Amino acid sequence: MTLNVLSFPDIQREDSQLVSVCRTESTGVRLESCVAESIHNQASAGIVGQSSALRQVLHLVEMVATSDATVLLLGETGTGKELIARAIHEQSLRRKETFLTLNCAAIPSSLFESELFGHERGAFTGAYMQKPGRLELADRGTLFLDEVGDLPLELQPKLLRTLQERTYERVGSARTKRVDVRLVAATNRDLAEMMAERQFRSDLYYRLNVFPIRIPPLRERPEDISLLVKHFTQKYAARMGKRINAVPSATIQKLERLSWPGNVRELENLVERSVILTSGNTLAVSLPDKPDGAIDAAEVVGNFEEQEKIVNILKETKGRVSGPNGAASRLGVKRSTLRDRMRKLGIDAREVRTDLRYSQGAAD
Repeated sequence: MTLNVLSFPDIQREDSQLVSVCRTESTGVRLESCVAESIHNQASAGIVGQSSALRQVLHLVEMVATSDATVLLLGETGTGKELIARAIHEQSLRRKETFLTLNCAAIPSSLFESELFGHERGAFTGAYMQKPGRLELADRGTLFLDEVGDLPLELQPKLLRTLQERTYERVGSARTKRVDVRLVAATNRDLAEMMAERQFRSDLYYRLNVFPIRIPPLRERPEDISLLVKHFTQKYAARMGKRINAVPSATIQKLERLSWPGNVRELENLVERSVILTSGNTLAVSLPDKPDGAIDAAEVVGNFEEQEKIVNILKETKGRVSGPNGAASRLGVKRSTLRDRMRKLGIDAREVRTDLRYSQGAAD
């Protein structure tokens, strides 16, 4: 029997391969190892997808990686900018050296200079010992400045000087130190607009904007969603000791229609939550009816509770929906109403019957 699911066969594959989707002529979609796409450099490990938009990004990464040019990654939150930055480092001549990240939005402006350049003992209240900055620690390697649009305006000239002259001073020191570091910066803000509003220096912008790469949002590459769901399902199922090998194809179709304002990070959160709440071999994903906007966690949990109730009744009726002893009768609703809810919740009665046969066979 062909089920309306997207299945995950057991695949032993290397980190340098991605799995493609094979769509059958049946009502379902199946993830098979029919075409293993080789990614020639292991830097792409962790970057999941085969859409043309993502391929273009990876092509640009390959082109710029072996140079020492500064790269500016542009994209919405959750699109995977740090993964792309790591891919640039891993394909560069500096790959054996350090890769360090500094999130400009996470450091208070009063501490940012010390965090970036380091400080001497006694440089300010609380500086009880000498501390090297991220620039010094990343010497000969790569420094990734995430959310560079949040870099304090008063520190932007100092970063500009470091980029131009490859020199800096620790806070509290008059000694100039040289540094050899490759800079990759990223932002989800419009730096051109910030320049117009005098919130970001134009000279620093042009110094950073040597090789810009735009990371496409998830809504522009929906064909990657099935692969991402598979990747995250296997990742979190393994962590939780669960065996989940299928997703209803109706669920994948719903996921592909969502706008995903939080992009891949939002999808990953949804899959992790779904793995936690899934008790069988098929990933149970409940989504709101509206295709736009962020997913309401409370609504998702409520749908899971309804989903579990219906599945348990179907198990008791051996997958029978209608009739005097069917699930609709036991739930006290019309058959058409129950089928409509099952369709929205991604429940397949045939799948329940198959799971029962499998469980009974294993018990025997």
